[in-house]
Amino acid sequence: MSSSPADSASIMARLKRGLWLKPDRLLAVNVTVVMAVMVVPLLWTGHAFAGVCLTLGVLAGALSETDDHPKGRIKSLSLKVLSFAVASASAELLKFNPILLGAGFFLSTIGFVMLGGMGERYRGITFGAQLVGIYTMIGSEISPNWYLQPILLTTGALVYGLFSLSLLYFRPYRLLEQQLAAGFAALGHYMAEKARLFPSDAAGQDEIRSRLALLNVETVGALDRIRDVLSSYRNAGADETAIKSYLYRFMVLQGLHERAASSHERYELLSREAENRDLLFGIGELMRQLSKAARSYGESLLTHEPYQHPVALEWIVDALNEKLQSHGLEKQHPLSLLIRNLSRSSESLANADNLSRASYMPRLAEDRRPLWQRFRELLRISHPRMRYALRLSTAFLIGYSVSEVFDVTKGAWIVLTILFVMQQSYSQTRRRLWQRILGTFCGVVFGVLTVQFLTPAGQLLFMLASAYFFFVWLKRKYSVSVIFITTFVLCAFNLIAQVGVAVMLPRMTDTLIGSLIALITVRLLWPDWQSRRLPALLTEALVKNTAYFRAILQEYREAGEGDDYEYRIARRAAHRADNALVLAWRDIQLEPGRRQKVQTEAFRLTYLNHALLSYLSAFAAHRGQPMESPMLLDFADDILRALENACDWLKPTVNEAQESVRVTDTLALIRYHLELSARELAQVQYTTLYNLADITRQLLDEVQTIREES
Repeated sequence: MSSSPADSASIMARLKRGLWLKPDRLLAVNVTVVMAVMVVPLLWTGHAFAGVCLTLGVLAGALSETDDHPKGRIKSLSLKVLSFAVASASAELLKFNPILLGAGFFLSTIGFVMLGGMGERYRGITFGAQLVGIYTMIGSEISPNWYLQPILLTTGALVYGLFSLSLLYFRPYRLLEQQLAAGFAALGHYMAEKARLFPSDAAGQDEIRSRLALLNVETVGALDRIRDVLSSYRNAGADETAIKSYLYRFMVLQGLHERAASSHERYELLSREAENRDLLFGIGELMRQLSKAARSYGESLLTHEPYQHPVALEWIVDALNEKLQSHGLEKQHPLSLLIRNLSRSSESLANADNLSRASYMPRLAEDRRPLWQRFRELLRISHPRMRYALRLSTAFLIGYSVSEVFDVTKGAWIVLTILFVMQQSYSQTRRRLWQRILGTFCGVVFGVLTVQFLTPAGQLLFMLASAYFFFVWLKRKYSVSVIFITTFVLCAFNLIAQVGVAVMLPRMTDTLIGSLIALITVRLLWPDWQSRRLPALLTEALVKNTAYFRAILQEYREAGEGDDYEYRIARRAAHRADNALVLAWRDIQLEPGRRQKVQTEAFRLTYLNHALLSYLSAFAAHRGQPMESPMLLDFADDILRALENACDWLKPTVNEAQESVRVTDTLALIRYHLELSARELAQVQYTTLYNLADITRQLLDEVQTIREES
């Protein structure tokens, strides 16, 4: 029975919608289509080497693509074509002189890595150039002419870049929409995890809060990427009305994140009271529904379908307010504050497309320094980028030397493995190493077992399918993506010379050698142990939180007048510093055993700093309203001074015990005035300041304990 035209149209509409909803799949489809168009005719006419080289150029071009305005994409593509041609031609021309090739490889790697440190656009291009250079080394043995690979690899990248650029002109704001959708999705995951706190007990808090801290890293990273793409579009002269609409949505997302990250009370204490349980269950359900709504809004940005705010959210809010009345809880009760906070989030999300509220164009944080100044800053030996450049180039030189001295079969794969495995820290490299080895091993087994039963046409389809799934999984699970890039390489070599299966054992061996070289190099050359960085990271986090607190107080004094640019800068810096501390705690767990002694200490400090940031976010959520009492500002200034002194925790002149006593006295005064206060707003502000003072006292006590132990 044949399908009707209406059925076919419906199927196509669903497929199109599915691609818009999954940007990774859309990228994978684009790459696979370009590869197929280029490789099929050449394989059909017996030019397998040319076809495979073109697909490798497409692969490198797609991996080095940046999220830019179409005008920026044109500049990136021009730089990409030039750098790819230079890298590939250099590898071909120097291949007969191993010493010159090794020296050139060493120096060019330093140059490319340093250039990549000047911005995201350059980082993608320079990685692609390194990749193309290594691809050229791998294929030089079977290349008919020295100039063939530079032309084919560069052409593949150019054709893919032009194809991607042409698609972008049909929907020029797609990159912005994708990043905004990713931001709302990240926020949705954060809120879904936070819903587990309602209700919760102390035993389960550590795991939930650890997970929340890591999810906050993803959310803040998504916010930074949105900001970068917005700046790219804004600087390229995009339509002001359109940019204003996306800026407004970005500000809505920032506000939602601030309220989601805020904490008005310790929720395990509230969960102990039996009469709160039904309210806490309701709050948890409200957060889960808000999580789904945030993800749904992100999907509407991708599909351009109108966002329908869930009616269920209004029902839950109404039901919770009725419960509050039936329980007789006052408006300043933490659960009342929390419900009000979440209902405001629901209202913001419901009005995210109400662009009449976008009254002005807020400033965005941008690095406006000249390129030469940014590059000069990287040239210090203490800079992480310079150290990474020296580590990577040294590992490349060792890997290349091993392949030449011991005449390793397909030795360039050692260098390729180092490129993908070597990261900026020991723990990141170790994590990537096992993913690479596991993925390569599984890919070899799966590919060898499969390719035996395939005809050349079947191997071509398998290669294209491998490319598709590589890009689908690349950002989701690296080890799975390695499986498919391994089967891609197996099919490519089989199509060129029927040696795909034969080179798989050398590939596995070279992967092990390259991984070992990468691990040893990062272990010995400036290993950047996170356990050593812990004091500096905590100091930085406290400094940024203190600056954030100072900016919040300034907002209170100005009662929300004017642009809150300085406040947003301080908030962003505080979250970035908190994220650095969280990532350091995570990475310490993968460092050698003797360095894990500080793991408990790192978790405690990370927990306290993240709690401080949560209470600051709660305090900031009410900044549009003036201080109810002048005494509140005095208390806030006391806490601020204590935090400023805590920032100097490594200096022996600071007496943390004295500061802790002063904050304890402030706590008692705040509690006294809280009990006397009758006005709702004052009680909210007193409660939030009390929590801030309490967590500050705990931080001071922890600092004092650490100094006594050391």
